[in-house]
Amino acid sequence: MTTDVQQSVEQFLYRKAALCDRRQWVDYLELFDPNSEFHIPQWDSEHVYTTDPKRGMSLMYYATRAGLEDRVFRLGTGKSAASTPMPRTLHQVSNVMVQALEGGELEVEAKWVTHVYRFAQSSYFYGAVTYRLKPAGSSWVIMKKHVVLLNDTIDSVLDFYHV
Repeated sequence: MTTDVQQSVEQFLYRKAALCDRRQWVDYLELFDPNSEFHIPQWDSEHVYTTDPKRGMSLMYYATRAGLEDRVFRLGTGKSAASTPMPRTLHQVSNVMVQALEGGELEVEAKWVTHVYRFAQSSYFYGAVTYRLKPAGSSWVIMKKHVVLLNDTIDSVLDFYHV
């Protein structure tokens, strides 16, 4: 992988994190292809998680971007009890590894941690993520986001903006 591609992907992921932290949802959604899949599997056991969202349990699964768009719409109405008030978040991305696929697409693996502050309490989520990205102009668009949440004992809520 070239240094230019690596840096371009890293900047894309940093931008995605910043948009989420700033709650710039319209710009955030534009990073996802309309047919993109978003999946956070549930753990079957201590070291095995579900792999097929249509057969196993998931913490979150959207077959297309429409699922994310619905969540953003509900956040905008102020009627999402799970998200009122919205938490403050700080997303960090690291250990980005890029592999070329056919057709100019990329498979990107990274580690992440999201610090959350809500109701005068600090907490965090962390894990690993795999993206499938395709070129879009001078940047990228997300075709698939697969998140493995390593601290899956959730004391309150989990939403797309936590990962």
